[in-house]
Amino acid sequence: MKIAVVFYSMYGHMHAMAEAALEGAVTVPGAEGGLYRFPETLDPKVLEMLGATEVQKKLSSIPEVTLDVIKDADGIIFGIPTRFGNMLGQARAFFDTTGQLWAQGALIGKVGSVMSSSATQHGGQESTILTSIVTLMHHGMVIVGLPYSFQGQMTIDEISGSSPYGASTITGGKGERMPSENELSAARFQGEYVAEIAKKLST
Repeated sequence: MKIAVVFYSMYGHMHAMAEAALEGAVTVPGAEGGLYRFPETLDPKVLEMLGATEVQKKLSSIPEVTLDVIKDADGIIFGIPTRFGNMLGQARAFFDTTGQLWAQGALIGKVGSVMSSSATQHGGQESTILTSIVTLMHHGMVIVGLPYSFQGQMTIDEISGSSPYGASTITGGKGERMPSENELSAARFQGEYVAEIAKKLST
């Protein structure tokens, strides 16, 4: 049983969440998983202006996702940072290449799940996850969120991302805040939950 975690991360926040989700997924007996990046669409000069060059170099060893990767996976967790309350362009560009998979019905019945991030507490994490799910549903995927059995999403002891729709993290306006342990725990829980559901559907 294969679980793919596909993400985009400009400064490393979603990479940390994706790694945590994968950690959770592979705790399920029979599950194997891999990390994949959405292909970059920004010019290297733009990335340099944004101060993201060094992080992108570090992430370059992680393979880019292909149509075959998601076609072969039993469950897919997408790490999609928000841009103005919506899916970022790198993810949209990739999804716009999946028409052939849609025509084949290749993703029907596979588990699909989304995580997100935003600079501020109310910066669109939930709207990004919810609007991303629309694309997954057009592909016929079985949507899995973050159930309230992960009680960390109900914490009032700290400012924290995550909701019933999926794990998320708050990055800060300058990217100064990395995911908290509570947010990473949410990602691990979601990864494990996705793998458990995928296992049930594949038997």
